[in-house]
Amino acid sequence: MSDRIVLSEVGPALRAGLSFRVHLYASWPQTQAGSESRPYLRAWLAWMLLTFVPAFSFAAETGTSRHRVIVSSDIGGTDQDDNQSMAHVLLYADTLELEGLIASPYGPGRKKDILGTIDAYEKDFATLRTHSVRYPTPAALRAITKQGAPDAVGDAGHDVPSEGSQWIIECARRPDPRPLWVLGWGGLDDVAQALHDAPDILPKLRVYWIGGPNKKWSTNAYDYIEQHHRALWIIEANSTYTGWFVGGNQQGEWGNAEFIRRHVAGHGALGDYLANYSGGSMKMGDTPSVAYLLSADPEDPAKPHWGGSFIRAWDRPRAVFDRLTTAADRVEVYAIVQIEIPPGEGKPVSHRAHLAMENQMIPGTVDPTTGRLRFRFSPKAARTWNYTIYSDWAGLNGQTGSITSFLTPPDAASRPSAQHPNWWADDLSPELVQGGQHGVKTVSRWREEFLRDFAARMLRCKSPNP
Repeated sequence: MSDRIVLSEVGPALRAGLSFRVHLYASWPQTQAGSESRPYLRAWLAWMLLTFVPAFSFAAETGTSRHRVIVSSDIGGTDQDDNQSMAHVLLYADTLELEGLIASPYGPGRKKDILGTIDAYEKDFATLRTHSVRYPTPAALRAITKQGAPDAVGDAGHDVPSEGSQWIIECARRPDPRPLWVLGWGGLDDVAQALHDAPDILPKLRVYWIGGPNKKWSTNAYDYIEQHHRALWIIEANSTYTGWFVGGNQQGEWGNAEFIRRHVAGHGALGDYLANYSGGSMKMGDTPSVAYLLSADPEDPAKPHWGGSFIRAWDRPRAVFDRLTTAADRVEVYAIVQIEIPPGEGKPVSHRAHLAMENQMIPGTVDPTTGRLRFRFSPKAARTWNYTIYSDWAGLNGQTGSITSFLTPPDAASRPSAQHPNWWADDLSPELVQGGQHGVKTVSRWREEFLRDFAARMLRCKSPNP
């Protein structure tokens, strides 16, 4: 005869921490008191679970270990796609071990914007929980929501600790053998601060950063990490991520707007929340970082993943000029460009200046030792960029310059950087380019597959599991 022991017989305390059932089929000889032995068996199993379960973080329903994840987002800032991506990651919260949700630069977004997404999640929570008891409670999510740096850091690339940067350190130092995945949807400011304050956490971190436009708002933090923490394990996705909303099959229900209309809007509070952003069309440019963890082995970025596949990074492009540049000066797209203007006759030791480029007003920093005025920026597309300097020193005010950025040539892939052994970048293969962007097709090729999965998930908000 068999006996079936379920978690409810062990106690509510365990049930709060685990979502699996334990099944034990024992054929004990009847000479050993038959069914009378079963209470002892239950007691033994309860002791084993209470003794050993706390030492482990159990797997997702598939039986594999869940990934520890912190999301660092500029939600509420310059782009509404973070709101969409935040709703998406909460929809998949049962498959991940969410340890932190951080409101990071750039822009006016704050912790309250993340809490607003959790409010929508709370309305669907009871229904979601019928599909998986691994969905975290709204209270648990609010407890791990932290405020990061309120503004982008200055020239040094780090400033003062924030609640968010301190939380990254605390999570990374936990006695857990699994790596800590930090999904960067905005600036790297809180990551840079955490590495500055606690460099010992570097081996534990795995960073998937949506760069590109975010890089231009986070040049100082990026430059600090690249110059001082080159052993960091990081995926720098400057263009690959666009494959979530560009390319692939966009016919019928798979189109960005039509997918939202059919499979998201009207699907619970989370669905309506998501559909309310980006004009009711799907962008979700940060979601590839989540999708990356939902498919193949994330420790090998070269493998195909829903969130893209990547190559070992070449030496990170960085150009320093001691003068105002011209259109004849060429740099790689997404490079760090630093202009250092030497002190001139009549120039005050301390003065204010900004470099205006496109929609940015980049502050200059005067080096107190050399007197050089330094500007740092990153071109986000291959084209010629023009700029004007505004200063309270008349000798500099109104001066202009230009610089030309170009797509990285494919042969750079043959020169992986020895200085950046764990740094990964967009795949430069010409056949994967779309819309002039590298690596896009490593995501868009999976469009129907990841959208089918997303649509099935949205149904969880609409109807409870019978």
